[in-house]
Amino acid sequence: MNDWLIAIAAIAGTALVYGFGRYLYKRYPQPFTLPIVTGTLVIVIFLVLTGVSYSTYMTGGQWIEHLLGPAVVALALPLYKQRDMLKKYFFPLTAAILVGVMAGVITGYYPARWLHIDDMLIASALPKSVTTPVAMDVSDSIGGTPSLAVVFVMVAGIGGVITAPYLFKWCGIHHELPRGIAIGTASHAIGTAKALENSEREGAVSSVAMTFSALLISVIVPSLAVFLF
Repeated sequence: MNDWLIAIAAIAGTALVYGFGRYLYKRYPQPFTLPIVTGTLVIVIFLVLTGVSYSTYMTGGQWIEHLLGPAVVALALPLYKQRDMLKKYFFPLTAAILVGVMAGVITGYYPARWLHIDDMLIASALPKSVTTPVAMDVSDSIGGTPSLAVVFVMVAGIGGVITAPYLFKWCGIHHELPRGIAIGTASHAIGTAKALENSEREGAVSSVAMTFSALLISVIVPSLAVFLF
């Protein structure tokens, strides 16, 4: 019974925090006020101040996490609507996503090597730019720690969503195609959710980039691990 009460409290609390985050974002639409950012901070602060363990919170939080799968599948709708555009730009999309994937691997590996970070941490960070289930499996297969991989995935997702608007503006990138490719390749589902807010077309491109990146990472990283470690 206690487990059920904890689960209900965790789900209700998370929903309330998210609702507050949505309200705050509508009032002050800035990258740092995105619900994923404010909601994560509020929950982390609450757990730290109250001494509630993460495993206890996940008694209910895991049910929300299970909704990630249906949410990703739902991205098929904008993909279908934008199928003509995707066919038209198939080769540029493929080439750009491949470059983005390699950039993600390089930026995760070489800075860590220069800082003499442990191999286990590096292996956990390499798949940081793909969605959580894929990152966990890839990390585990090359000697990393899946739970740490989740942390790096969250950092990449939230960091990308926060910095992308400023980088796009600074670099003068306004077209939906490169914006969608960049955010989907670097920030997976979190970035795709933000791209969908901007436009359906950008969200569709981001969804393709996210999916293709996951496939490429699951092949490239384990193959390169033999030479990297």
